[in-house]
Parts: sequence; structure tokens; C-alpha cells
Amino acid sequence: MSANRPTGDYREKLSQKVNQKERLKIRARQEGGMRAISWLGMIGIIGWSVTVPLLLGIAAGMWIDSRFPSRYSWTVMLLFGGLGAGCVNAWLWVKKALQLKKDLAENKK
Repeated sequence: MSANRPTGDYREKLSQKVNQKERLKIRARQEGGMRAISWLGMIGIIGWSVTVPLLLGIAAGMWIDSRFPSRYSWTVMLLFGGLGAGCVNAWLWVKKALQLKKDLAENKK
């Protein structure tokens, strides 16, 4: 027998581990519920989906205000525009997640 080939005992242990992980994944898909870590991930995605447009709006507003002075503050206007865009973006993420959860629940029946 070659030194690089796994033994039968090693193959059996590996096969058991793979089967165990497969059963866990199947059970998680069947349950369809989101665990706490998934919800934390969703909160993080929603947070970034609001924060990034907000910061981009502020940066663009500051750039416009520094290049083209006017009596209106582009920074404030684009801050609210970025906030609005971010909220719409977050709403779409939540809507998509809820639809996915609903679809999984219907397929489970």
C-alpha cells in the first residue's frame, strides 16, 4: 500500500463526517428558520445599504459645495437624498428576505 493513500479507517471517519454535515444542512433547509447569526448578518447588510448611499450623498454634496458655492447647501440636500435612497434599498433587501422565507415555508408544506 502506498504511503499517500488514506487507510480504510480514515475513509470511514471522513465519510461519517461528510454524512453528518449533509444531514445538518438538509435539516437547516427543511426548518427554513433564520438563526440569530443570520439575523445579525441581515442587520449588517441593511445597515450598510443605508450607510453607503448616505455617505456618498454627503461626499458628493461637499464636493459640489466646494466647487460651486450657492445659497443652498448641496451637502444637506444630498444627505437627505442618500438617506432616502438607502432606506429604499434597505426596504428592498427586507422585502426580498421575507419573500424568500415565505417561499421556503410554502415549499415545505
